[in-house]
Amino acid sequence: MNIHDIPHSSEARVRFLDADFRVITPGTFVRCAITGKPIPIDELRYWSVERQQAYVDVHASLEAERRAGRLPA
Repeated sequence: MNIHDIPHSSEARVRFLDADFRVITPGTFVRCAITGKPIPIDELRYWSVERQQAYVDVHASLEAERRAGRLPA
């Protein structure tokens, strides 16, 4: 399902945990901290507990690690 296919989509607020996440404010998606793309809640697979950020894919997750100085540029 594409986020644009959902007629009344809204951004959720989420608390990211070690192996799970908790929805604080209900919604249909969260935004990738790197790309700004919407990520449907049911497709959310990558996040940082430390930074409390969601990522659309592994590439965005690695870019976040680079920006945080944890990986070489």
